[in-house]
This record gives sequence, C-alpha cells and structure tokens, in this order.
Amino acid sequence: MLNIVLIEPEIPNNTGNIGRLCVGTESRLHLVHPFGFVINDKNLKRSGLDYWVHLDVTEYENVAEWKAQISDLSRVFLMSSHAEKSYLETEFQDGDWLVFGKESKGLSAEVLEQFENHLTIPMSNLIRSFNIANSVAFVIGEAKRQIMLDK
Repeated sequence: MLNIVLIEPEIPNNTGNIGRLCVGTESRLHLVHPFGFVINDKNLKRSGLDYWVHLDVTEYENVAEWKAQISDLSRVFLMSSHAEKSYLETEFQDGDWLVFGKESKGLSAEVLEQFENHLTIPMSNLIRSFNIANSVAFVIGEAKRQIMLDK
C-alpha cells in the first residue's frame, strides 16, 4: 500500500479527487495541517463522492508529527518542479511515501531540506506545473505499475 501525503492542501476538490484515487488504488492518504478548507466541506465530500467513507485517511497537526511516525525516511519521495530526478527514474516499493505540497507554492524549502529524495514530473516548458490531482495520479500509476511487476 502506498502512502500519499498532502502537505497543507488548499483546494477541497483536489483533495477529494486524490481521496477517491487513494480508495481506487488502495493507498493511504495523509493530510498535514493547516488546510485551506474545512475537512467536512461539501466540496471535499462531493469530489470524493460516496467513496470518502472508504478512505484510509490520517490527519496531522504539522510536518513534525507526520514525520515522527515514519520508520524509514529513505522511502519518502517529495515531488517538486525544481527537482532534477524524474519520478520515472525511481524504483518504488510497497509502503513508500509520496509527498505533494500545496497547490499555490508546492513544498516549502523547510520541508524539502528534511528529506533526500526529491522528484519531478517531466513536462513542457509551456506550463509551470500540473494540477496536483493529476500529479498524484501520474506518480501513483507508475509506482503501482512497478509494484505489480515485482509480484
């Protein structure tokens, strides 16, 4: 099972869509405060549709609380448009932590400095970034593909 981490998510529809993706891929969702919305916001539930009740989700007050319960920090992968290594060049394993930042700014320098594995999603120079829900889908898809090949 993959662990999907959203640090300071801002848009409830994106979080709802990612929640639905986690249910469909049997991944866990970890949400790190502060949020740009209330977790019971109607838009969040609407985006997650009736799947939200099946979501394995944990909330953390801050990055330190989330980080404290990770047993192997080498299996934490932070997505950043500034990273040099592509997620397509990474060997994922069951149980890995895939970390995404807030929609407006990505991951802070403070968070990036705490971990070694920074990955990017290759894209055209015509855009700054992909929508976070799409980004999560790309990376989960590749990680799940690799995990299925290892079985």
